[in-house]
Amino acid sequence: MTAISTAKPGSAGGRSFNLRKVLSYLGMAVVAIYCLAPFYWMVVSAFRRPQDQFDNSPIPAPFSIKNFTAVFGHDVGFQRALLNSVIVAGTTTLLTLVVGTFTAYALARLDFRFKNIVLGIIIATSMFPPISLIVPLLHLFTNIQWINTYQSMILPSLSFALPLAVWNLTAFFRQMPFELEYAAMVDGCTRGQAFRKIIVPLAAPGVFTTAIIAFIAAWNEFMIALSMVNKKEMQTATVSISKFTGAYGFDQPFGTQMAAGVLVTVPLVIVVLILQRRIIAGLTAGGVK
Repeated sequence: MTAISTAKPGSAGGRSFNLRKVLSYLGMAVVAIYCLAPFYWMVVSAFRRPQDQFDNSPIPAPFSIKNFTAVFGHDVGFQRALLNSVIVAGTTTLLTLVVGTFTAYALARLDFRFKNIVLGIIIATSMFPPISLIVPLLHLFTNIQWINTYQSMILPSLSFALPLAVWNLTAFFRQMPFELEYAAMVDGCTRGQAFRKIIVPLAAPGVFTTAIIAFIAAWNEFMIALSMVNKKEMQTATVSISKFTGAYGFDQPFGTQMAAGVLVTVPLVIVVLILQRRIIAGLTAGGVK
């Protein structure tokens, strides 16, 4: 018989295990600090007084909300910019989900010629840099009088969010067994009813994750909104922040920009933190089936 040895807490094996565990936690802490440090400094700068913006202390002393009150000043128009961002990002996300869900279901469930080529073309469209499309889109939207409209920002954003949604949802639908639709149709459902009553509810985690990713991408979009809109009342939040001016019109308003950045970023961070379980479930659903 062969004796089985177990490492005691004070043995070399136990110390090696504890060292690896400590190093793992240390690595995660370093990554977290690296990612959160810029956001922390933005929040600290937002709560400094305007005359203390170049102070290097890690905590603002004293705290001040003057930067936030300046953001919502009557001459800034940041409230309207936030509303424009909500409209553009929300509409883009809704259209992405509707079109992307039907497209992904067709690519995952239906058999037709050149299906893989179609999927490859859809993904290839997302590889074009946005800057390469600005000039032709600007020329097109000028001819059809779409400049300074919501659709001039929504449709280009949709062209970048939709391929990602189709690719993500296609992989998600492929993981679902075909027997789900067959069982529903045996019970009297049509193909459309099986999709609506069976597949869509089961695909909720993937759809929800896609919606979050599409909304964040559309919310943070800057280049297209800057190029297609020149009226102040139609600017999104990201464009409005870039055009903030200082007290004298030529100085850089760091504090006001940091405060606006906090207002734009914090809601997204809160949503992700609250819904992180659903997001992770959507990204990993079906991975072990």
